[in-house]
Amino acid sequence: MGRQIRVPAALLAALLVGGAGCSGPAVPDGAGGGDPEGKPSASSAAPPAGGPAGGAPTGGDVLPGLVTAAEARARLAALKVAPAGTMAGYSRARFTHWAEQGDRCDTRETVLQRDGAEVKRDGECRAVSGRWKSLYDGAVVTDAGELDIDHVVPLAEGWRSGASGWDAARRKAFANDLTRPQLLAVTAASNRSKGDQSPDLWQPPDRSSWCQYGRAWTTVKSAYELTVTEPEKKMLTTMLDTCTS
Repeated sequence: MGRQIRVPAALLAALLVGGAGCSGPAVPDGAGGGDPEGKPSASSAAPPAGGPAGGAPTGGDVLPGLVTAAEARARLAALKVAPAGTMAGYSRARFTHWAEQGDRCDTRETVLQRDGAEVKRDGECRAVSGRWKSLYDGAVVTDAGELDIDHVVPLAEGWRSGASGWDAARRKAFANDLTRPQLLAVTAASNRSKGDQSPDLWQPPDRSSWCQYGRAWTTVKSAYELTVTEPEKKMLTTMLDTCTS
């Protein structure tokens, strides 16, 4: 995780203002933290991956590991409904990110490569050119510095719906999950508008993305056995109802 990323002063100021959302190209939260390296124990490892090898999206999806709308409805019905938990003890640093993924690449750069077209990297694995379409607002971006890597289920939302009871290895797996639809390159503006809000409080402004977003949120919450609130479940149902099949 130790690679440092240079951040222009203006962008750093924007990041400090928008810190409630998921990470952009700043020095990662929790860098140098105490999360153990190596393979986590069976009890703390991430759930079995449901997506294709390497986390590549399938069909018309832009997110990897998405279940079908029918499966998402079944999983949503099976999720435990409970009030949102306390934020006591929460810190983004408790979800170590971004993790090293090999060949000088961390999770952020891996997602930028996956989600972009014609992406070129420098010797430090930083994206220096490419083209990305932000799922949430439909914007097309050609400067990686204008993108954040969103945690579809935000770290704080994970905390208040069950992750507060996890160990460090499981939180790290959740924050760097490349095989499920948990990480996505989107415009910084849309990510910071979302912050750590659940679907009943924030929806992607591009309504055509609601089917994928609802499926993604439900897939992740189901895989990690997180809870949902009644309003959250109701809005997820609305989102899934926008799916054509």
